[in-house]
Amino acid sequence: MEKLVEIIAKLSLEIGRMEESAKEQFNFNELTLTQMNYLETINNLHNPNMTELAAEMKLTKPTVKVAIDKLIEKDFIYRVKSDEDRRSAHLHLTVKGKVINHMHDFAHKQMADRIAGKLDKTEVGLLEMLFEKVFSKS
Repeated sequence: MEKLVEIIAKLSLEIGRMEESAKEQFNFNELTLTQMNYLETINNLHNPNMTELAAEMKLTKPTVKVAIDKLIEKDFIYRVKSDEDRRSAHLHLTVKGKVINHMHDFAHKQMADRIAGKLDKTEVGLLEMLFEKVFSKS
């Protein structure tokens, strides 16, 4: 178990480094990794409302609201009132937010390329299967 903890720590550190490097490369140093994760989650949920975003991120709505207000202020996202329920608003990425999200995806792809470059096809398939098993929602 100690070895697994050590490997996860190394993986986490390396992913953080790659994301930081991508931020510098694309000149988006004003964003934190947490803010980048908000943008990624908004994109993956296809314009959620605050309740959906808070539930997905397993955070309270007040915590999410503070973060969202900062991202709106920095022009990374905007709100659109819901057609069905005028009390609700959906979150959308601005062009700037979409660029950041592409940059974040770039960092993930770099990490995947690095891993795939060290493994053969069978090992990559096995790793994918194991990660799917570990990270599936069921």
